[in-house]
Amino acid sequence: MRRTELGGWIAVGIALAALAIPWFLWGSATIVAGLPIWLWWHVGWMGLASLVFWLFTQRAWGIGIETGRRGDDSIGGNGTRTERARDGRPGGDSP
Repeated sequence: MRRTELGGWIAVGIALAALAIPWFLWGSATIVAGLPIWLWWHVGWMGLASLVFWLFTQRAWGIGIETGRRGDDSIGGNGTRTERARDGRPGGDSP
């Protein structure tokens, strides 16, 4: 499942990157609400990209990077370092 999910997120990232520049709107002089249509494309694309990134951070942050092994004591299940959570000190790595 994780491998399939990773492939799906990679496909979504490639699709978002490919749609970042509206090649098909080049040369179009269409104006909507006083702004060129390509500018509206960018506004919509930024909204979609931010929504996808928010969804990614909620569902799949660390996919392809973290191993997800249960025996690892350095990272807890919620992504926090368990040593820091136990001793109550503020986060961040020691110098």
